[in-house]
Amino acid sequence: TLSDSNGCLYFPCGMTKTDWDVIVKAKQVDRVRLMQIQDKVSGTYFDKRTPWNLMAMRSNENGSQFDYAFPCATQNEIDHLACETLVKNGLKGLFEGANLPTTISAQHILRQNPSILYIPGKASNAGGVGVSGFEMTQNAQKMSWSAEAVDEKLKNLMEVIYTQLVEFSGESELQEGDDDWSRDLTSSLERGANVAGFLKVVNAMKDLGWL
Repeated sequence: TLSDSNGCLYFPCGMTKTDWDVIVKAKQVDRVRLMQIQDKVSGTYFDKRTPWNLMAMRSNENGSQFDYAFPCATQNEIDHLACETLVKNGLKGLFEGANLPTTISAQHILRQNPSILYIPGKASNAGGVGVSGFEMTQNAQKMSWSAEAVDEKLKNLMEVIYTQLVEFSGESELQEGDDDWSRDLTSSLERGANVAGFLKVVNAMKDLGWL
C-alpha cells in the first residue's frame, strides 16, 4: 500500500518498477495526488482510505499478509485496532517515519510481541533532522555539498544510530516488582532508542555544565 491524505493505493501483488517510477514522479516532480495517477499504475485506488483501515477491511482475504508497516504521515495513525490487524496478519516490523504515529495502546501491543521489530520515530525518523543539521553546517561554513555527499553522510548517520540501538538494547536487570513498562522494554530496539536518546541529552547537559 501507499497513501496520501486523500486515499490509498493497494498493490495486492506488490509494486512494479514502473509503478514506483510513476509514484516518485507524481510526488517529487509533478506534486499531484495519488488519485490522479490511479490509471497509470497497476494498483487499485481507494478514496478516503488509509493503509491501516484498508487492511482491516481486507484482512479476511485469502493470502493477506502484512510484512512491514511504515507510518510516515501524521500522529496517531495506527491505533490498537489497526495494530491488532497488523499483528494478526504476520507483521514483522513497524518503523515510524513521523512524530508519534503509533498510539500508546498500539505500542503496548507491539511490546507484547517481541518477535516484531519496532523502532520509534526518535531513531527511524531522525534522518530529516539530521539533514537539517547538514544544511546548517553548510550555511555556517559557506559551503555547498553535492546531493551524493549529503546522501552518504545521511547513510553514515543512520548506521551510527542503528549501532547505538543495538548497543543499548540488551536485557535490563529486572527486579521483582518491576512494572509492565520495564518488562516491555527488556531487550528491544525500542529500549535501545530510549536509552541512547536519554544518554545523548545527559551528555549534552554535562558538556554545558548543567550537571
